[in-house]
Amino acid sequence: MTLRIDQTGAVLVLTLDRPATMNAFDEALIAELTQAYEKAGRDPAVRAVVLRAEGPVFSAGADLAWMQRLSQASAEENLADARRLAMLMKAVDTCPKPTLARIQGSAFGGAIGLIACSDIAVAVPEAKFALSEVRLGLIPATIGPYVVRAVGARVARRLFVTAERIPASEAHRLGLVHEVVTAEDLDPAIDRFLADILAGGPHAIAAAKKLAGDMDVAIDAGLISESARRIAAIRSTPEAREGLAAFFAKRKPGWAP
Repeated sequence: MTLRIDQTGAVLVLTLDRPATMNAFDEALIAELTQAYEKAGRDPAVRAVVLRAEGPVFSAGADLAWMQRLSQASAEENLADARRLAMLMKAVDTCPKPTLARIQGSAFGGAIGLIACSDIAVAVPEAKFALSEVRLGLIPATIGPYVVRAVGARVARRLFVTAERIPASEAHRLGLVHEVVTAEDLDPAIDRFLADILAGGPHAIAAAKKLAGDMDVAIDAGLISESARRIAAIRSTPEAREGLAAFFAKRKPGWAP
């Protein structure tokens, strides 16, 4: 088993379960994760996805034995494999359900991509983070766009070229993770974010996620017009009407637990 999948109520929990390899990626894990996020995005019973890991390390990134095999593969095979990893990052990034990363240990290489693609990332103080690819003569290519978006181009340059290990406090300062909490407070912090998410309208949340992505461009007249169109469209939905009615009636909306 490489990925454990559990569901508690409306929350899907994905557990990286390769502790013997420090939860490193290989073909099987990439395929399982991609399928899980894509399926979650289509499942109306799922309202949030939490990514966690077994063992002391969140993920060491690419499985080096897998990388070694690929070094002997053809150009076509390498490109196909790289595209599969790129599609995993896209699946996490574009999942319409809120995605959370529960980081109980250190994360390296491609694992940083999963964190950067997640909507919310919470880590323990002991966790270390490194984009270690250049130490192996590689580059963080498929995860690069998401890391640059998360921390900015100049910070990304520093992390890409130094491959330095940074502590959780620095990852928080740079914007890679949102909160740093003790191991005892890790699950309560995730639960707090989940409670906030479940209090929101599920369709509104999906629209809000898409809004954030679509607005991450230069602001021009077209963008301003589009932003107005989207709020106008969502105001007239049944979900918005219920949310406003509940607010004024001082009650929970119908979707809230």
